[in-house]
Order: sequence, then C-alpha cells, then structure tokens
Amino acid sequence: MILTWGTLWYSAALLLPLLAEARGWSIALVMSGISVGLLAGGAASPKIGKAIDQYGGHYVMAGGSLLGAAGLAMLPFVTHPAAYFAVWLVIGVAMAANLYDPAFATLTRLFGADARKQITLLTLMGGFASTVSWPSTHLLLGVTDWRGTYFIYAAILALIAAPLHAFAIPRGRKKHMPHPEGVKPPAVLPAKGPVFFLVACGFATFMFAQSGMLTHMLLIYERMGVERSTAVAIGALFGPAQVAARICELAVARHTYPLNVARFSAALLISAFGVFALFGISAPTAAIFVILFGASNGLMTIARGTLPLALFGPVGYGHLVGRLAAPALIVQASAPIAMALVIERISDPAALAMTAGFIAVAFVCFILIRRPS
Repeated sequence: MILTWGTLWYSAALLLPLLAEARGWSIALVMSGISVGLLAGGAASPKIGKAIDQYGGHYVMAGGSLLGAAGLAMLPFVTHPAAYFAVWLVIGVAMAANLYDPAFATLTRLFGADARKQITLLTLMGGFASTVSWPSTHLLLGVTDWRGTYFIYAAILALIAAPLHAFAIPRGRKKHMPHPEGVKPPAVLPAKGPVFFLVACGFATFMFAQSGMLTHMLLIYERMGVERSTAVAIGALFGPAQVAARICELAVARHTYPLNVARFSAALLISAFGVFALFGISAPTAAIFVILFGASNGLMTIARGTLPLALFGPVGYGHLVGRLAAPALIVQASAPIAMALVIERISDPAALAMTAGFIAVAFVCFILIRRPS
C-alpha cells in the first residue's frame, strides 16, 4: 500500500506540474489525465472485485502492479495529449487493481466477516504513503528530473510491489460457514436500494474532496504565500494524522459501528474547511487543515472497507466493493479537473468552497443511513 499509493497517486501532486511545464500544457489538461484514469478504474472496478472473489488478490494485485509500472514508465515519452490520456487509462486500471478497494476485497476473501481488524491494520500501515512519497519525490527531483523519478517509481512497482503481491499474499479463502442452530446471524441488508445508494453517494462525494485536495492542496498553499518547502513539510503531516486517527480507531473505537465512524469522519473534514473559512490560509492554518484532513481520511478509509461489510455482509464482498468503487472513482475523476477549472476561472477560495459542499453532502448521506436491526 505504501509503495502503490506513493507511486501511482501521491507523486502526481509534484510530478504532473513539471510534466505540464515541459510539454507546454495547462495544469487543467494534465490533471484531466488523472480524471481519465479514475474513469477507467471506475469502469473496471466491478470486474476486478469479482476476479478477486474468484481467483484471489495475489493474481489481480500483482497484475495491477505490473500494469502500473508500465504506465509510469510510458509517461515520460508522451508528447501528445491523446497519448497522455491513453497512458492514464492504463494507470487508472492499475490503481483500481492495486489500492485500497482490491486490498479490502482480498482481506475479506481471506478473513470473511472478521476482516475489520485486518482492514484497519492495513490502512494503518498505508497511512504512511504520503509521508514517504512527497518528501521522497521532492528529494528525487533534486537528484534527477521528473522523467527519472517516474522511471524509478516504475521499477519499484515492477520489482518490489508486484513480487510482494504475487508471492506474499496467501492463496486460501475463508469459507462462509452456516450459523449454529439457535444462533441468530448478524443482520445485513441487500446490496441494492436506497441504503446502497446512500452508501455509494456518501463515499463518492467524500472521494471528490479527497481527490481534489490531494491533487491541488500543495499548489494552493504555494499560491497563498506558503513557501514550497514549507508546503511540502506541511503536506507530510497528512500521513501521520491518518495513522494517528487509525490507531485511535483500533485502540478506542474498534467496536464502534462503522456508520458512526463515517459520520464522524465527514464532520471532522467539515470542521477543517471551517478553519480556512474563519482564519484564512497561512502556514499554521494549513497545518491544522492537513492534520484534520488526514485524520478524517484515515477514518473514512476504514469505513470504506468496514461499512459495506457491516451493512451487506461478506458474501460477494469483492464484487460489492467494486460496485461501490465505480461511482466513487467516477465522481473522484471529476475532482482534479473541476478544481483546476474553478481555480483558473474564479479563485482558490471558490474551489475550496465547492469541495466543502461535497463533504456536506457526504455527511447528510451517512446521517440518513440506518443500520440493519
């Protein structure tokens, strides 16, 4: 998770602006490549989830790592927007087969309804991805250029991540045993209807904010007067904040119903935008925002894996998570380009206000959901 998130996702915030400068393209154009990739990932997610249910994550995630390596290695060679978008189609499918959703499906295939602890532990480790990626990318750019950095990251995916997925993930699966006579099974809901829609909408609108802010946050800070090195250092707080929130969830709230975790996460991010609204953007408020944002995202990542498990059960979980990931990735795909257009045509504060509105919608969705009884 640290390697795949760091190379495929977090590095874009620092590397894509350099690619845009080298090619003479606008920031909106290069960020729209991420959108194209997320759309491709959204289209592929249900099939990827079903493939994990049937064959296991060791095949699917290893293939995704190799596909991601190929995509990153091709980026330095693209000189035409059409080729650039084609490469992002490849990277998008790789992300859909490598990041949290397929990992959650893999863990649920292995541990069944008891996968909550494993999901939390995985996200706990994965929370260090931004802390590792942003400073590492910043240092690599001092040693080589953006092209060399992409080649290094492609090698990491092909030579480290892919073998780990292929050979370290167990081959077995948890059998869903019938409950003993007289023991009532946990109540679950059918994976359709209003509740499924609210869950999908809540995750999708939250992911719009996550995608847009992680892509543009450092650049917004710079434009608001925060020095680049300071902005990178502040951005590095995102990972520890995620990890701290996940440690708290594991230690204190591990028995809390996942729906309450999702509600608290959305409320936390609303309060983070409130800091900007009240006090403006400066180095101190930027640091507070990143800490609250990281804690919120850390908790929501756990909820993305555990809430569908609690509401709909473990049977067919991979396909279920893929169905939920599809609208989330499609909405998430619009965030980088939408924020770039709003920033270019209106202002940074307008883009932040738009993003805060999406978080408010996510909060309302989670409030409207009722747990099965």
